[in-house]
Formats: sequence, structure tokens, C-alpha cells
Amino acid sequence: MHATRILAIRHGETAWNRDARIQGQLDIPLNDTGRWQAARVAAALRHEPITAVYSSDLSRARDTAAPLAQALVLPLRLDEGLRERHFGVFQGRTWAELEHEHPDVVRAWKTRVPDYAPPGGESLLALRERVEATFARLAAQHLGEQIAVVAHGGVLDILYRAAARVDLQAPRAWAMGNAAIHRVLWSPDGGFALLSWGDTRHLDEADEAGPLDERAAA
Repeated sequence: MHATRILAIRHGETAWNRDARIQGQLDIPLNDTGRWQAARVAAALRHEPITAVYSSDLSRARDTAAPLAQALVLPLRLDEGLRERHFGVFQGRTWAELEHEHPDVVRAWKTRVPDYAPPGGESLLALRERVEATFARLAAQHLGEQIAVVAHGGVLDILYRAAARVDLQAPRAWAMGNAAIHRVLWSPDGGFALLSWGDTRHLDEADEAGPLDERAAA
């Protein structure tokens, strides 16, 4: 089979997710809920025929992937190409703060202006180029196999758009919860194809607040 199955997983919850504070490429650790979610991901996928586990090198992704790699007795492979979008000077701020101080920034974010980049940060166009190239590079090394990849909300949003053939500026209508599991196929000829999205059945014992979405600051 000349295709690779990708299990794409968003990192577990952090305190900054709860605060809706923009993490970007700042290295924010998992909170207690996030560590519980990481254990649930490992339990859910421990019997899957996974041949490699990849992760963003940021600790919230790395610490989500580590229990899975341990359960599968596989090395954890870190890749900077899986990092969250860089939000430049807006990293560490909340969206509420930005809405008050820089409404133009929030307007550009909400309307998904493709070439807009926060000072010192990445545009959506640059993010798409990086994310699609990284996933294709990893998948190409595992044709006929299944790999697990732990990354971030903004990264997985790009993956969904590539797999579902959704325009970069289209409003997002799909879930992006912490520790959700998504299934995508990649082939050299066909590129990305969507198999399933947003599986959170392994988190049925989550707290009443439920999994946080990508709007909670990636």
C-alpha cells in the first residue's frame, strides 16, 4: 500500500488553554487535566499498529506523546516543523486583551487574512507551507505504515484543511479539542485525505467543562 495512515493528536490541556492565553511557540507545560488526557490517549491507542511516534518539541505536545511512545515501546521523535504557529509579540496575551488594545489584530485573525503576520510571527500562508511540508515529509518515510503525530491546534487546523480540501480563509466548523484523535491518509500521488476527525471517546471521563477548543489559544 503506497499510503501512510496518520493519527494526528492535539496536545493535552494547559493552564493557558483555560485562560484563553496565546501560547504560540512559548513552552507552556500540561496541567493536571492535560496529563490525564495524555494517559487516556496512550490507553486508547496502545493496541494500534503504530510504527513511529512524532511530536512537536514543545513540552505540552512532547509530554502528551511520551506516554503513547512508552506504551508502544517506541522512541519519541521530535520535530520542530510540528510547532504551533508563531504569534510573535502577541504570545502570552489573551484574546480579550488584544480585542481591547488591538482590534485590528483580532479582525485580521477572525477573518483569517492569509498574509497577515503578527510582528515577529508567522502568517497563515507560512504556517500552511511549513505544516503541509512537515506532514508530507514524515508520511513519506512510512509508506504502508501508520504513524502517530502530536501537535497543536493551529497545526492540525491546517492539516484538516489540506485533507478536506477546505480553503485557508474558510470559517472553521470542525472541532479541535485538547487530546482529540484525528485520522488522515497521505499518499505521494493524492496528498492528504480525511478519514475521521475529532474522536474524543477516550475522554468520556473528562471534567464537566469538557475539552477546550483551538480558540483557547493553541
